Amino acid sequence: MTKQTLGKLPPGAFGMLELPALPPGLVDGYRALPDLTGTTSDVMDELDIVGAVPAAVLRPNDPTARIVGRALTVRNVPASASVPDRVKGGVSGLGEIEAHNLAEPGDVLVVEGVDQVSNLGGMSATIGHRQDEIGAVVDGGARDVDHSRAIGLPVWSKSVSPITGKWRVETVAVNKPVTICGVNVNPGDLVLADETGVCFIPRERAAEVLARAQRNAIAEKLREEKIAAGVPVAELLGKAK
Repeated sequence: MTKQTLGKLPPGAFGMLELPALPPGLVDGYRALPDLTGTTSDVMDELDIVGAVPAAVLRPNDPTARIVGRALTVRNVPASASVPDRVKGGVSGLGEIEAHNLAEPGDVLVVEGVDQVSNLGGMSATIGHRQDEIGAVVDGGARDVDHSRAIGLPVWSKSVSPITGKWRVETVAVNKPVTICGVNVNPGDLVLADETGVCFIPRERAAEVLARAQRNAIAEKLREEKIAAGVPVAELLGKAK
């Protein structure tokens, strides 16, 4: 399917219109981890990769949700004009529809946004869900979170607000690098999210992180089996090889 921009954003606002697919088996490998973000965050520490954000900062609207997918990025900034002027003009500054237009099944919308106002509402979530996106991460505000939860599009956001962003926010880039809670995220990077938090993994290191996470998960399972078998505490503290 050929992707076309809708012409709403300024020239130069778009990155690649087609991102390379993730390697076969990578997403399934991460999905199989028993403790998705916890195990991955430990490995990222071991490999000196900065990219984990706790759920206290990016709160899930559905604590049962668990997603692994490719980052589809949007960058929002505060609107340059006043709210009355924007209302008078009647044109929303939000342009994440352009990202939805580029989405492939399994993508995760990742928004560098504006806090305390909505960067993602119910209508946008509905479009994202129709495009087979599996979730959204918003460094900023979101609204209609009950609707997003009900349709099966989980959202992790810094805040929840009833205040619309269409007069207060301007989308300036799609599919270009963004910064989420201090973490640099590039289009196509891997996004993991669950009740505990969110992890952003550079695409080029995702296979390396997964291999070590799988090893650590096996070691953790062995420790759990030893605990259940009554092995003395002193014997449980050895470091995984």
